[in-house]
Amino acid sequence: MEKPTIVSADEWRLARDELLTAEKELTRAQDALAARRRRLPMVRFDTAYAFATPDGTKSLPDLFEGRNQLVVYQFMKGGADHICPGCTHFTDNVPALAPGLLAGTGVTWVTVSDMPLDVIEAHVARRGWTLPFVSSLGTSFSDDCGVGGGFQLSVFLRDGEEVYLTYTTGSRGVDRLLFTHNVLDLTPYGRQQDWEDSPPGWPQRPTYG
Repeated sequence: MEKPTIVSADEWRLARDELLTAEKELTRAQDALAARRRRLPMVRFDTAYAFATPDGTKSLPDLFEGRNQLVVYQFMKGGADHICPGCTHFTDNVPALAPGLLAGTGVTWVTVSDMPLDVIEAHVARRGWTLPFVSSLGTSFSDDCGVGGGFQLSVFLRDGEEVYLTYTTGSRGVDRLLFTHNVLDLTPYGRQQDWEDSPPGWPQRPTYG
């Protein structure tokens, strides 16, 4: 297996400092992007949905649990014999304490899927997850969010009984939230996936292999 080039401590520090300059530029760019995100307008969103939950039927405002911000991960629909591996991997990366930590800043986290509640609960039990899951089966919630049968992260703001959609992201926008991927991006061999720009000889495998 190929390895990074071995250099002197001074050469390594010089290369590291050059990379640090680029990292700081990216951090400032991400801060600026987050500032733009906070200034996005919002759109009034329908609330006439009936979500099946382990505690009975709930409305969209109910999912906020008394807070004014809601982050929804929309888990791709599948059957009992095929649960989305990508959504499963994402959910494995959401720490059990995340909902509690977010709640301190007025944010509620919930995972929603068009799968039947019993299929969701069986998969949750197999994975040992403690995050809140609800089913949107039989509603137009996913379509109204623009998920189109896939996966997405959606953010909502509540003002009384009015709910507004403020932000959505999918694909790499969701990918960047994963703890595992963020750690692997710091390592010499990265995620070891075949789409990455790595030196010749670096270990790589199909992303969904």
